[in-house]
Amino acid sequence: MATTPQQIVPDTPAAQFRLPATDGETYALDDVAGEKGAVIVFICNHCPYVKAVIDRLVADARVLMKEGVGFAAICSNDAATYPEDSFSEMKLFAERHHFPFPYLHDETQSVARAYDAVCTPDYFGYDKNLRLKYRGRLDEGRTTPPPPGARRELAEAMRAIAATGLAPPDQTPSIGCSIKWKARG
Repeated sequence: MATTPQQIVPDTPAAQFRLPATDGETYALDDVAGEKGAVIVFICNHCPYVKAVIDRLVADARVLMKEGVGFAAICSNDAATYPEDSFSEMKLFAERHHFPFPYLHDETQSVARAYDAVCTPDYFGYDKNLRLKYRGRLDEGRTTPPPPGARRELAEAMRAIAATGLAPPDQTPSIGCSIKWKARG
């Protein structure tokens, strides 16, 4: 079932984290933030919404990273219930799609909870002070590509945030599969 994030709470500070990545390194928020801002996106390997956007996401991340916006993806899904989202499968997914950014494993799901992430993909765009300015979508594509000429909403928003520090007034929430939470015992 598709899920959509709640409304943006502007200027919420980015939650700190320190997580292992598929490249063998460990990254904190400050390690992935760029001089002009950062995008933190919650994804997973098995979600049809993620699979449909992943190549466009990687392309937009490459562009934004060259322009000084940091980028990281985080998988928080319960890998015991969804083995395709295990850390070993994350490594393969990152390699297959040539991720230019760290793909982080949130095994405890504490980072997803700190960000109030609800779906995959779920995009969080921050200004240079790591204050939330964007919680929209990549573009208007869902499980199919967007129509020709569609706006690159995340990229456009992050460029505007980098230039002005202001949140775009119109933000369409992302839609995707719900994060697969572990049973609380």
